[in-house]
Amino acid sequence: MNLSLFIARRIYSGGDLRRKVSRPAMRIATAGVAIGLAVMLVSVGIVLGFKHTIRDKVIGFGGNITVGEYNSIYGRDMTPVDMPDSMMRVLSSIEGVSHVQRYALKQGILKTDSDFLGVVFKGVAQEYDTTFIRSNLVSGSMPAFSDSVGRNKILVSQIMADRLGLKAGDKVFAYFIDNGDVRVRRFTVSGIYQTNLSQFDKSLCFADLYTTVRLNGWDAEQVSGAEVTVSDFSRLEGVAERFVSKVNRTVDKYGVQYSSETVQRLNPQIFTWLDLLDLNVWIILALMLCVAGFTMISGLLIIILERTSMIGLLKALGARNKTIRKTFLWFAVFIIGRGLAIGNVVGIGLMLLQKYTGVVKLDAATYYVETVPVEINVPLIILINVATLLISVFVLIAPSYLASRVRPAASMRYE
Repeated sequence: MNLSLFIARRIYSGGDLRRKVSRPAMRIATAGVAIGLAVMLVSVGIVLGFKHTIRDKVIGFGGNITVGEYNSIYGRDMTPVDMPDSMMRVLSSIEGVSHVQRYALKQGILKTDSDFLGVVFKGVAQEYDTTFIRSNLVSGSMPAFSDSVGRNKILVSQIMADRLGLKAGDKVFAYFIDNGDVRVRRFTVSGIYQTNLSQFDKSLCFADLYTTVRLNGWDAEQVSGAEVTVSDFSRLEGVAERFVSKVNRTVDKYGVQYSSETVQRLNPQIFTWLDLLDLNVWIILALMLCVAGFTMISGLLIIILERTSMIGLLKALGARNKTIRKTFLWFAVFIIGRGLAIGNVVGIGLMLLQKYTGVVKLDAATYYVETVPVEINVPLIILINVATLLISVFVLIAPSYLASRVRPAASMRYE
């Protein structure tokens, strides 16, 4: 058996019960590592959960990539593009694309007997992926969207419903103004959704693509654009470049030029804000590693002083300085390992508690979510554990040299 490992194990297991000085130092060092790791795990889990939750909400409203006329994509104009089945097949065939769906926008006013509200009608068809909206449905049901028939059913947000006093099943009139002409449609509120992403909830309601296209006075195959979902968000830029080369600057049969933009460029304020959270994580990781490192250095120095006589005896018996240093480094590994085990239990336990109970609440108007979201990323947890172990051992290399400076004769006098 490795001599350094054997001695370190004997010291850690407390074989010499007369030595009580090192116990508080060991507990403090273990607690420092455990607290540091738990804070790092919880911080990373919350930031990842928050970023991915907000990102998925934004994507749920508009896909990863939007294809349409350039000014129309950015909301500066309402120029339609031709989106026949052949074009849909072209978009779907691009590598990395998992889903394509058409949409059409129309501005209007919802009016009840007591109030009115300006909204944007988003017309979608049967290929529209309703998973996101359905998961955020608070009452009512999802209508069967279509591009061939209008059922005059709409989905409104909870904000709209509260403003207008609407509930699922109510009738509401919608007014559309074009070139001085006013058209009126009567819709049934099929359902009410709530995502807490206020910039969308305040203005966007869903209707049939057929109805929206007719209200705009467009041809059957003209739409505001198409929303594209990619199979892997981490490869979004690569897929976007393929759209630039294959779709951008091509022209439809009406002479309108296609363009494409990613969800990040269309919502820079949200994604810039989310990217800033990464800086907070790095600061927290650095601070917690410093806490763990300092507590381990302090604990190791105390233990070296407490074991001065043992070091002198080992040197008198012929132990090399390298063996002494490795002994205390192995001893530190045992302490760090126990701290990591406790930190994992505490950190992962807190994340699971929040994930399944939502005990910590947030102001949805400010943070877009009602409870603190967490994400348990197993590979990242393993990486944080390994990095904490390696960094903690690395910072102890220099203090371990103090053990090799002890002289046998001086250690006898110390005893």
